[in-house]
Amino acid sequence: MKSAALTDIGRQRALNQDFIFRSDEAIGLLPSLYIVADGMGGHKAGDYASRFCVEDFIKEARTGKFKTLLGGLESIINIVNEHVYNKSVTVPEYKGMGTTLVAAVVDENTVTVSNVGDSRMYLFSENEGLKQITVDHSLVENMIRVGKLERKEAAHHPKKNVITRAIGVDSSVEPDFYEIDLEKGDIILLCSDGLSNMVDDDRITDCLKETKDLDEKARELVDYANERGGKDNISVVLIEI
Repeated sequence: MKSAALTDIGRQRALNQDFIFRSDEAIGLLPSLYIVADGMGGHKAGDYASRFCVEDFIKEARTGKFKTLLGGLESIINIVNEHVYNKSVTVPEYKGMGTTLVAAVVDENTVTVSNVGDSRMYLFSENEGLKQITVDHSLVENMIRVGKLERKEAAHHPKKNVITRAIGVDSSVEPDFYEIDLEKGDIILLCSDGLSNMVDDDRITDCLKETKDLDEKARELVDYANERGGKDNISVVLIEI
């Protein structure tokens, strides 16, 4: 297993409010760990929220005691949410801050992933192509589910950036969890919406199919998003089995 990670400010933002992490080695009782967080809030708050969330997640992963991987991830996310929320209600400059989170753990031939918000995990395989694994916690996704919006219209909807769940905005949080079997050659992609809103699935697929190394593929994906306008911060984590 190998990985690559890259985050970029994009072309229209003054600050990068994304924060990423990758480790092919164990972090505490987690056999590996990969994270993308996309902060929201004021000028300082969004940047702080994503960084604090990821660093607190790593700290809890290193010190936490848990019996199952799923139970451990859920416990860590609940603790991190509480810590971010407490900061947001006690420190005036961080009032209203929050962050998306997508965190993946690869253990042999399985990936366990959890998400809150609209940062995503995709799985690319030679046999099945590109598949989005996580489901966005967003207004447009809710509209699609109840039949008020066609998926092809979502990318251009004026409220496409409105999320319905985030770390730190409430005293409790409800993450989603997925367990996916892996095969040799599969590539996992974690990304912020700065990539998924700017680069379509066909272009992502074309990039991941290439015979370049992971660092080159990560750079190519970021460059694609910037070529399309780079309207948001762009973060990419790639893991190859």
